[in-house]
Amino acid sequence: MKDSKRTIWSWALYDWANSAFATTVMAGFFPVFFKSYWADPTNLQQSTFYLGMANSIASIIVAALAPFLGAVADRGSTKKKFLTLFAFLGIIMTGSLWFVQMGFWQLAVVFYVTAAVGFSGGNIFYDSLITGVASEKKVDFVSSLGFSLGYIGGGLLFLVNVVMYLKPELFGISDGATAIRIAFLSVAVWWAVFTIPLLLFVPEPPVESPLPLSKAFKGGWLQLRNTLRDIRQLKVVGIFLLAYWFYIDGVDTIVRMAVDYGASLGFPSESLIVALLMVQFVAFPSALAYGWFGGKIGVKRALYVAIWAYAVITVFGFFMTTTLHFYILAGMVGLFQGGIQALSRSYYTRLIPANKSAEFFGFFNMLGKFAAVLGPFLMGSITVLTGSNRFGILSIIVLFAMGGFLLTKVDEEEGRRIAHEKLGQHTQAELEPPED
Repeated sequence: MKDSKRTIWSWALYDWANSAFATTVMAGFFPVFFKSYWADPTNLQQSTFYLGMANSIASIIVAALAPFLGAVADRGSTKKKFLTLFAFLGIIMTGSLWFVQMGFWQLAVVFYVTAAVGFSGGNIFYDSLITGVASEKKVDFVSSLGFSLGYIGGGLLFLVNVVMYLKPELFGISDGATAIRIAFLSVAVWWAVFTIPLLLFVPEPPVESPLPLSKAFKGGWLQLRNTLRDIRQLKVVGIFLLAYWFYIDGVDTIVRMAVDYGASLGFPSESLIVALLMVQFVAFPSALAYGWFGGKIGVKRALYVAIWAYAVITVFGFFMTTTLHFYILAGMVGLFQGGIQALSRSYYTRLIPANKSAEFFGFFNMLGKFAAVLGPFLMGSITVLTGSNRFGILSIIVLFAMGGFLLTKVDEEEGRRIAHEKLGQHTQAELEPPED
């Protein structure tokens, strides 16, 4: 039943669960540990390039699989099964980082890339479940609730892990390196435990004439073909996806590469970790507040504000020279990060049909992940070419400018009208896979 409190909170708790990977692993300890423990600590530009390529490889894999798997999940009523598969792939690979010894950066990259695939792949199906959890009236709030719980949940575990890293003797741990490896294990356990409410209490959205998995794969190819045709016809959806592709690339790149950038500028690891904690705890109330802000001025206008704020953040990052500057930048990121993510997700639900949510969110996540291929690669490449990490971060402003410009071309009302008129027109025969 839509708008049920138990269902909403069980759905949102998955953000609480998997955000521990985004904070402790992706944004926090993996970049620090990769630079100082697994890779060559004397070659900062090279380790930045390796980390950027690792993020790009993970994004390419998810981007290639996302639309097809979304179509299969829609046809076979298997959103929760695919979410479980990808979530536990991420959980197992995250825990496996414990076993990687000093200097083995190649193995660290393999485990990290596979875990990131699990994290990102699971989010495709998590996002798609929102259309069965919340009505249009509540979707902005529910989307913001998920992100806000993600920030506070991921932030709380990260806080424990930071204290464990800075004061390992309090936990009976021999040194900071061992504390970080234990932190990777704690993320795996946290992610697994808090996924359980979604599996128990969030229903699989009903599908008209669901297919067995083998036929769903065949039907998925046909539905994917039809969706590609629909997106070509639905220019509003296509333009929004292209805009999202650019601006969310900038957001994801800053999330994934900020700690690496700060380390390259010579800021102490402890200061970088504290700044990342600031982001989590500022973003928790800000995500909810930004959902309210979007309701007051309109979701699209709120997206414009966030995009321009990120452009300012990028320029500020180019000029910053002190740890205090990094703390200020962290606070600015926290104000807008959850808002731009949550409102992008809820805005997209207004342009797509609920009965094809996994498939369309497959494209949504595909473009987001292809964007995350461009951003880290752009930053890493410009850093290597210029010999300056500052020019690497400044290059990201191009993505926000392009995203903001394309968003001006999106007509929400036209998108709603065409989606309701055209996307329900496929007959069952068009989507039915051929008999064996």
